[in-house]
Amino acid sequence: MPRIERSTILARLHRMIDDRKPIIGGGAGTGLSAKCEAAGGIDLIVIYNSGRYRMAGRGSLAGVLAYGNANQIVMDMAREVLPVVPNTPVLAGVNGTDPFVDFDVFLDDISRVGFSGIQNFPTVGLIDGNFRKNLEETGMSYSLEVDVVARARRKDMLTTPYVFDVAQAKDMAGAGADILVAHMGLTTGGSIGAETAFTLEDSIKLINEITDAAKTVRDDVIVLCHGGPIAMPADAQKVLDACPDCHGFYGASSMERLPAETALVEQTRTFKAMTR
Repeated sequence: MPRIERSTILARLHRMIDDRKPIIGGGAGTGLSAKCEAAGGIDLIVIYNSGRYRMAGRGSLAGVLAYGNANQIVMDMAREVLPVVPNTPVLAGVNGTDPFVDFDVFLDDISRVGFSGIQNFPTVGLIDGNFRKNLEETGMSYSLEVDVVARARRKDMLTTPYVFDVAQAKDMAGAGADILVAHMGLTTGGSIGAETAFTLEDSIKLINEITDAAKTVRDDVIVLCHGGPIAMPADAQKVLDACPDCHGFYGASSMERLPAETALVEQTRTFKAMTR
């Protein structure tokens, strides 16, 4: 299945920015999720191992633990997702710290099966404390994710990495990333969402800092917001209103888990309320 060219995607996204239309991306853990998102007009779809775990009823952070080979899972998911959304750019979540992968070969494989680009997931950016320090000290660092993004950019693939702070925003912009997704942490809400998160006000402050930092490196970088308290459309609208250089929203749990939970529960309750 042919991928959609990076230049084609970026031309459309920049037209949206010029027209002041928000760019919306979303994660998909199943073919049905992807198909429904495409029907709703989504601009970008990303698939990665957390989507598979999330739609199996497990928390999204299962994707950063050793429950499966993240890079192999995303290739397995490609067979399910890519054929049902041929006109929507689909990006692969790539575990850039995997020491057993030749990324020049793997990125070529991703492109060959029809992915239009990549995102850095699983990412050590979600990890902090002593564990994060030890990962950095033992060769499993965020800088490896920056390197994979730079490799993908040289192969003319669309790159949409997660960034968690100002330094990472500068590093990824310098690596040539097309879209920075300002990650505010695990999404709140629903049956398996986080309870510990930034406030919306804290998120707005950090997103503005990330966009300002990225613009010091390149002024053509697109920035989307994601995660934490930005769970519903009203939350994302507040961010867009307060962050003039944020160009849209990327949702994973927000785009498929939370809507599925609500719809399935309510549909079941409606059936259970029938009389005879």
